[in-house]
Amino acid sequence: MSAKSVLFTASLLAAISVVSVCQTTPSKQDEINLHSRTAQQYLQEKRPDLAIPELQKLIALDPDNVDARGNLGVLLFFRGDYKNAVPELRAAIKLQPELWKLQALLGLSEGRLGDNNASRGDLEATFPHLKEEKTQSEVGKALIGNYTATGDLEKAATVASALLAAQPTDTSLLYLAYRLYSDLAGKTMLTMALTAPGSAEMRQAMARELARHGDEAPAIANFREAIRLNPRLPGLHSELGDFLYHSADAKLQAEAEPEFKAALAVNPRDEKAHLMLGLVAAKRGDMDAAYAAFSQALEINPNDSDACTELAKLLVAKNQREQARQMLERAIQIDPTDYVAHYRLGTLYRQEGKTDEAKQQVDEYLKYKQMKAKLEKVFHDMRVLSGQHEADDRDEK
Repeated sequence: MSAKSVLFTASLLAAISVVSVCQTTPSKQDEINLHSRTAQQYLQEKRPDLAIPELQKLIALDPDNVDARGNLGVLLFFRGDYKNAVPELRAAIKLQPELWKLQALLGLSEGRLGDNNASRGDLEATFPHLKEEKTQSEVGKALIGNYTATGDLEKAATVASALLAAQPTDTSLLYLAYRLYSDLAGKTMLTMALTAPGSAEMRQAMARELARHGDEAPAIANFREAIRLNPRLPGLHSELGDFLYHSADAKLQAEAEPEFKAALAVNPRDEKAHLMLGLVAAKRGDMDAAYAAFSQALEINPNDSDACTELAKLLVAKNQREQARQMLERAIQIDPTDYVAHYRLGTLYRQEGKTDEAKQQVDEYLKYKQMKAKLEKVFHDMRVLSGQHEADDRDEK
């Protein structure tokens, strides 16, 4: 073989060798595709232990892969590895903002790691955008805990209200809201006592608390002292009038009407005062005055179910049954628990021959009436227990 032939053969072998290496060594993109497919397969098989290493390899090759970052962050979060979940979730959100569920998990992770400031920022950003009930609830409760820890009770109460709007019968949320509102009321009372102890508002707040506990005489005394301090304080006369109207003492009941009239002298659009004056007028048989008062109340506040129900009673008495039915249906639409409206609507339906509709309304009436009776018993027992505790405290002293 000539030297020329030897050189040609060597060159050919070298070329074949290069082609062979290119064919057996995968490209970077091939590796990315391989790890991506493998990770997806493990995710579908619900094998996070195998998917996590594949996602980590994928991210090492392709750091800007949002899906890989997000999936890895989610898997680490649900494994309880919040420390390693945070950078992955944060990177995914930086690459693609408005990934609200990922930002929710980021905020929760930060909170569990004790980074409360970062957690609050992420939870606040994502909470308004969450639609899925379970996630919204978890994020909302975490945010409430964050706010409560720093004394931001007003913000915590706002979040609790948003959660209750979506889940109005959730007992854990109801208790959470009750606790928050109680704490907020206590904080507000304390602040008022420190900053304005001699104010009409302080006396009004004390009166409300006393009324809530059934302490009639001291409640009335504080209402009257508040009026003495500021007779033109909006709503004050109405509150006292309402308390007097519902007293068991006929003499105190008779003192209610002047308070409602005084309330209107302060604020002619005091809807509560108009409604109560309508009740007073109806009670003494002055149906025209009652009709005018209820109509005025509804003009001011069309969403007052009590005014709708009371006006419907008068419409029935005037034999205007169609208008009465519409008014009662409106009352129930506003407040489905208005058992009086259910009962009266059931009566109208029965008179119209609508047997099934009448039965449904009677069933609703019984359900909500029983619920109210149970609620009243609970509050009664709470007041009795509270009184016993107060008596025990006095005895100990």
